[in-house]
Amino acid sequence: MSSDTGLRSAAESVPLDWPAVGAYLAAQGHRLTLDPAPRQFAGGLANLNYLIEFDGKQAVLRRPPMGELPAGAYDMAREFRILSRLPDALPFIARGLFLCDDPSVIGQRFQIIEYRPGLVIREHMPPELAHRPEVGARLSQMMLETLAAIHAVDTKAVGLDDLGRPEGFLARAVSGWCKRGLAAKEAGTDALHHDIAAWLQKNMVPEGPPALLHNDFKLNNIIVDPDTFAPRAVVDWDQGTRGDPLFDFATLLTYWVHADDPPAMHDMEQMPAVEACLCPRQEAVAAYGRISGRDMSDFLFHRVLAMYKLSVIFLQLGLRYRSGATSEPRYAPLTGIGTGILEFTHEIAQGRAF
Repeated sequence: MSSDTGLRSAAESVPLDWPAVGAYLAAQGHRLTLDPAPRQFAGGLANLNYLIEFDGKQAVLRRPPMGELPAGAYDMAREFRILSRLPDALPFIARGLFLCDDPSVIGQRFQIIEYRPGLVIREHMPPELAHRPEVGARLSQMMLETLAAIHAVDTKAVGLDDLGRPEGFLARAVSGWCKRGLAAKEAGTDALHHDIAAWLQKNMVPEGPPALLHNDFKLNNIIVDPDTFAPRAVVDWDQGTRGDPLFDFATLLTYWVHADDPPAMHDMEQMPAVEACLCPRQEAVAAYGRISGRDMSDFLFHRVLAMYKLSVIFLQLGLRYRSGATSEPRYAPLTGIGTGILEFTHEIAQGRAF
């Protein structure tokens, strides 16, 4: 869902059975144009997104990754439900147009979403934007205002007030991520995991009023206007739920890297915060508090929990390589990155970093 410059060639695109998709859509009263052939967007490592022509207009076909999927992951029906309702409240949400709930068509459910062209800033800043401090200030403000607007949505008004299980959200997150962390840990790091788990349990905070959460809000999940940097679309809603909004904000902050952060924080290459000259994390916390009107005094708990979650995600991916489940070279350094983030999380919990 980026600009055409982010498209793979037809030969490089992961093939789908487009005649089967076309026949299925025709039976539902819709038209898929197959000349020119749909092309895959270049970004992303999981869900597959294709630029198509649907009922005479450009749109995006989105499906889960190939192969067997973990239970509950890459939920197209859940994401479509959000995308078919949330645009009524927020102008920067691309509307869900159609859901195929029949996995037999292409092997998985898929959805079709409104196409919003624009600029997607991925691991590095475009050369023409890099090292321009005014761009960093504008991107910082845009991300904070956009996330606060998501958290301010009246979910009942858009029919999403039964999404997720907000009661007990933080307690489940602590319990779940601590279990996953121990299961994916690198040898010799038991004490770090146990220390962080004990800190989280000791410092558990009351949950704030539940809000709509994106659950992976960061710069490369926003399509921006290349001139004004206003958000044209916030994408990747397959993890959307309701819960404590400060945890959602803390997730964004895990990618908000400082120049003097440990190497692992830079090696994960999730958001070009240093290149973009984003504002310091502490300023981002204060700004989000002002914009949202939320009390940030207990935010350290959310910060540690989100950082621990990030470390565990990298350790889980690294375990796939260590266990032989995959031999892809890109997985080889992920255990080291996860352990480095784990060590930094411990420093944050002990008050020696933020």
